[in-house]
Amino acid sequence: MKQAELLRKIPKVDVVIGWMTDAGYIRVPPLPPETEAVQETLQLLREEILSGIRTELPEKEATMELVRQTIRRKTAPNLRRVINATGIVLHTNMGRAPLGERAVAAIVDVAQNYSNLEYDIDAHTRGSRHTHVEQLIARLTGAESAMVVNNNAAAMLLILNTMAKGRKVLISRGELVEIGDSFRIPAIIELSGCLLSEVGTTNKTHLRDFENAIDPEQTAALLKVHTSNFRIVGFSETPSVTQLAQIGAKYGLPVIFDAGSGMMADLQQYGIQDEPLVSRCIAEGADIVCFSGDKLLGGPQAGVIAGKKAWIDAMKKNQLARPLRIDKLTLAALEATLRAYLEGTEARDIPTLRMISERWDTLADKAETLRKLIRENARECKVEVIKEFGQVGGGAVPGQMLSTYVVSLQPEKISVSELEARIRRGEPPIVARISKDQLMLDVRTLNEADFPYIAAQISDSLRV
Repeated sequence: MKQAELLRKIPKVDVVIGWMTDAGYIRVPPLPPETEAVQETLQLLREEILSGIRTELPEKEATMELVRQTIRRKTAPNLRRVINATGIVLHTNMGRAPLGERAVAAIVDVAQNYSNLEYDIDAHTRGSRHTHVEQLIARLTGAESAMVVNNNAAAMLLILNTMAKGRKVLISRGELVEIGDSFRIPAIIELSGCLLSEVGTTNKTHLRDFENAIDPEQTAALLKVHTSNFRIVGFSETPSVTQLAQIGAKYGLPVIFDAGSGMMADLQQYGIQDEPLVSRCIAEGADIVCFSGDKLLGGPQAGVIAGKKAWIDAMKKNQLARPLRIDKLTLAALEATLRAYLEGTEARDIPTLRMISERWDTLADKAETLRKLIRENARECKVEVIKEFGQVGGGAVPGQMLSTYVVSLQPEKISVSELEARIRRGEPPIVARISKDQLMLDVRTLNEADFPYIAAQISDSLRV
């Protein structure tokens, strides 16, 4: 059928509204989002016909289903669930670490009820929100004390403002990193009220560079930042935490270490290299260590600060502690996540660690299960299981890839990019990646409970 004829046969808006009201899918009269959904669906049909993607019109029932999908999308919450088929475990744009069942249950319990957030039950007096996780963090890291704020940038701001306001902070020039969305370490140092003092060069900073830059009257601290999101390789060198601690002890200066991703369990056996273990940082002599809660720790967004009690106590009294403080729901999730580490159940109870540590044969079985489900109703599409690589993400372990299995799709009647767009418009959206002219669904970041929905969405999306 020619394009012009197809365009003429597209039903009118009021006709489709009539179908929908007769079937009980929309109200009488329809709400504005429902009318808009009909208009948008018909406009999409026009665009697909004009672009050559669609060579025939959907039947009445199929048209109504397209409208229903659009209504669901338009009336869904702005912040909502998506299905991550990219293989990026800590996808910053998708909220980084998903929480485990224990953490979610803890949030629900605290959210639905009153809690002892700042109430000391035993003493029948006002308490502190810091007490709920302070000892847990201390036990896990070997630190004297700890506190938590709302993210790691906030942690760095509070640390510097407390420990070095108005004085110099020495940092290697090669560690002046920029984190997500253009937030930079130099800017945070400036905002904290400290004076930035760069030492060394971009690729090489020696211990003597720090020692030569120390001004007994002006220098307040030595700062080391783990370059989580990039690596300098080749002719490069930077002092270790242990080396800085020796210089700090010699001149009476505290050593601050931004450890970045907050690795609490050694993940080297799963291919995670060059990420600092928090407990090791404390043992090597860092006076204060800060890190994220929602990266390799696998918990909610938070900035965890651990180290010497005197410094932590001073931070708790800093006026910035209140505007930067963590809320009760995040505290509940963080406590549940930390307890999983203490009980040795982190690989089971924390989704991030479970995905990173998933066995090769388990991934293969998951991929084959998904392939079969898709293949059952997707005849006009090449569906294969292939070996690929994914990423940890979240600014962690750059350049290190995780071996994985993906289900690759090559549709015959529509383009790969059109298939990707269609499954992304579902509810919930399925976010996948395109590589080598194939749509790839990485099973590492997928839940098997979602497989039937994924297969059905792909089947529906392949219908021209």
